[in-house]
Amino acid sequence: MNELRAVLPYFRPYKAGVFFGLGLVVVSNVFGIMAPFFLGEAIDAGLQGSSMARIIGYAGLIILVTALGGVAKFGMRQLLNSISRKIECDLRNDFFQHLLKLDAAFYGRTRTGDLMARSTNDILAVRAAVGPAIMYAANTAAGFVFALSFMLWISPRLTLYALLPMVALPLIVLGFARVIHARFEEIQEQFSSLSTMVQENLTGIRIVRAYVQERAQEVQFDGMNREYMARNMGLVKIAGLFHPILALFSGVAMVIVVWFGGLEVMAGRLSVSDFIEFGIYLQMMIWPLIALGWVVNLFQRGAASMGRINQIMTTEPGIRSPENPVPLIEPRGEIEFRGVSFRYPGTERLVLEDVSFKVEAGQAVAVVGPTGSGKSTLLALLPRMYDPADGEILLDGVPLPSYDLAELRRVIGMVPQDPFLFSATIRDNIALGLGLEERVTHRTPEGPSEDPDQAVAEAARVAQLHESIQDFPKGYDTLLGERGINLSGGQKQRATLARAVARDPTVLILDDALSAVDTHTEARILDDLKGVMKGRTSFIISHRVSAVMDADLILVLDEGRIVERGRHADLVALRGTYATLLRRQMLERDLESETVGTAGD
Repeated sequence: MNELRAVLPYFRPYKAGVFFGLGLVVVSNVFGIMAPFFLGEAIDAGLQGSSMARIIGYAGLIILVTALGGVAKFGMRQLLNSISRKIECDLRNDFFQHLLKLDAAFYGRTRTGDLMARSTNDILAVRAAVGPAIMYAANTAAGFVFALSFMLWISPRLTLYALLPMVALPLIVLGFARVIHARFEEIQEQFSSLSTMVQENLTGIRIVRAYVQERAQEVQFDGMNREYMARNMGLVKIAGLFHPILALFSGVAMVIVVWFGGLEVMAGRLSVSDFIEFGIYLQMMIWPLIALGWVVNLFQRGAASMGRINQIMTTEPGIRSPENPVPLIEPRGEIEFRGVSFRYPGTERLVLEDVSFKVEAGQAVAVVGPTGSGKSTLLALLPRMYDPADGEILLDGVPLPSYDLAELRRVIGMVPQDPFLFSATIRDNIALGLGLEERVTHRTPEGPSEDPDQAVAEAARVAQLHESIQDFPKGYDTLLGERGINLSGGQKQRATLARAVARDPTVLILDDALSAVDTHTEARILDDLKGVMKGRTSFIISHRVSAVMDADLILVLDEGRIVERGRHADLVALRGTYATLLRRQMLERDLESETVGTAGD
C-alpha cells in the first residue's frame, strides 16, 4: 500500500471536492442509519395500539430519509468518481511527459509494449484505487461506525457476542491483501509481455508475412494469452475465496445474534422492536465487511500498478539540462570535438575512440567510412542523444552540457537514417519542428518569411517533394498512415529532409538521408540544399562519394577513429581509404551502366 503514497499529490487540486464527497458519504450513512430507527418506532407504535396516522408518519419519515440518503449517495458517486477520472488524466499526462524526457539509453533497454501497458492498464488500476476504492472504503468505515454505535446503544452484551467471530478478520484481510498484490503484479507483467508481442507483430507485419510466420506467431501469442488468463484465474480464485470467508464470519455473527437475541427477548431484557433494529444494524455492518474484500482487491491492484508506474516515474534521465544553462541566443554553428570516445550503455566496446576535429561556422562537413565505423553515432552526439564517455563536444566554444537541452536541439535539424513519419497530415509532419503556438521567422531564398505554410512548401521544394505532394488528392493535407506507409521509401526520406529544413536550423545533420532516392534526384536535392546550407553548419553522412565531393571537410572513419581528413581532391591524392571507396563506387556504377546497356541491346 506504500506505493499509493505517490498518488497523494494528485489530490491537491481537488481537495475541496474530495472533502465534500467524503462529507456526502457520511451524510448518506446518517440518513441510512435513521431508517431502522424509525422502523423500530413504528413497530412500537403498532404494538402499543397507536393511531394509523402516527404509523403512516413513521413510514413517511422512512421514505424521506431513504430518498435523502439516495440523493447523497448519487452526489458522492458523481463527485468522487469524476475526481478519480481527473486524477487519471493528470497522472497519464505526467507519465507521458516523463517518457518524453527520458534518454535514448532508457528506450534501448525498455520494451515499447511494457510502456504501453503501464500507460493504459496500470493507470486504470490506479484510478480504481483512488476513486471507487476510496469511496467504498469511506462508506464501509462510516457504515460500520454508525451501525456499531446503534448496536451498542441497543445492547452492549449482544454487540459483544456479534463481534466475537470478527476478531480474526484483520489477519485474514492482511494475508489475502499480500497474495492479491503479488498475483496482480504477475498479471501486469504478463500483460506487458503480451502487449509487447502484439506491438512488435503489428509493426513488423510485413516481415511476419514475408517469412510465412503467421502460424508460428499465432501459436506463440496463444501460449502467452493462456498464461495471462491462467494468472488472472489464479487471482479470481483468491478473490472468490475471500468473499465467502467474509460471508461465513458474517453468517456466524448473525446466527449468534438470532440465538442470544432471541433469549434476551424471551427474558424480557430486549424489546421486539429493538431486536429487529439490532438485526438490521448488524446487516448494515456486515455488508461493509463483505464489500471490504472488494475494496482490498482494488487497493492492492492499484498499489501494484502504482509501483510499476513509479519505476518509470522515478527513473532519472541520463541526459538533462544544467541548473544554470548558458543562453543560446545567436548561435554561429562552430563545432569542435576534443578527444571524444563513446561506448553504448551496457557495452564495453568503444564505438568512437579519441575523435578530435573542428568545424568552422557555416562549413559543410561530410563523414564517410565503411558500415559500422561509427558515422551515425558520431553525429548522434551533437543533439545529445547520448553523451560521450570521454572528451567533450563544444558549440561556439561552449561544452554542449552547458546549454539548455531544448534550446540546443532547437538549433539542430536532424534527418535520421531511418525516416519516421507520424500518422498525421504531410503538412503537420513537415511542420513538426515549427511549434504549435509560436510563429517562427524562417529564411527562404526570397528572404524572411513568417508564414509557416510557406516555410513548409519551400522546404518540400528543396527536398524535391513538392511535385509529388501535388499529385495527392488532398495535397499537403493528405493524411499519412502509420509510419508514413502510403509513401515510398524515397518520399519518406524527402519528407523527413523537408521537416529538418523547415525549422531553419543553425546546424543541419543529414544521416544518409538520400540513400533511398535515385542518383538523379539526389543531385537535384543536393543542388537545392546548397542554398539552404549556405550560412549554416552542415554534416552529411553518405555512402555515395558523389554526395560529399563538394564538402569543405571530409572525415573518413574506420573502426571508430578518424583515419583521413581533408577535401575531396586531397583525399583522392592520398590513395587511402577514401580513394578506395571512390574507386569501388565508380566500378559499381560502371558495372550497372554496362548491365543496363546489355539489357537494352
